[in-house]
Amino acid sequence: MTDRAAGLDIALIHHPVLNKVGETIGSAVTNLDLHDIARAARTYGVQRYYVATPYRDQHELIGEIVGHWQHGRGADYNPARKEALSIIRALYGLDDIINEISDRRGQKPLLVATSARSQPNELSYHDLRSYMEKDSSPVLLLFGTAHGLAPEIMERADSFLPPIKGKSAYNHLSVRSAVSIILDRLLSLN
Repeated sequence: MTDRAAGLDIALIHHPVLNKVGETIGSAVTNLDLHDIARAARTYGVQRYYVATPYRDQHELIGEIVGHWQHGRGADYNPARKEALSIIRALYGLDDIINEISDRRGQKPLLVATSARSQPNELSYHDLRSYMEKDSSPVLLLFGTAHGLAPEIMERADSFLPPIKGKSAYNHLSVRSAVSIILDRLLSLN
């Protein structure tokens, strides 16, 4: 049996994603997503948190935010935040992420996408947990910003996790909340 988190990386995709009318767009990186997702990922032992955006200005913003907490006053002020943000890697797209993981881990990751809508080829949380316990092969969880991952990303996924469902018909969680819930379902010791 292996540590489930040992082979797990996550990616927050900013392009290509959908806007509220279903058009493919690129979304902006947010400070909250960087901090909160890194903290959740580090808490559950995720190895890398990739942020994918093709925009140079967004890479500069990521560098400034992460740099402040890694090397600036923030590093001295809040060592726990420094540790959490140390797992962030900003890359230009999904292909760059897959290549980096393949180089680092020696094989291509299983791509598991998330969505607020049911998808074909869903893998239950239990089944993915079991897979990660029995197999040390890399897994990359894909999360979308805006109104979700664009079809060209969804088509590349090997499988999908079921959507998170609450007690009401409303289903538009922040990506930060969705990441935390999914990581807890997959990696919790409880």
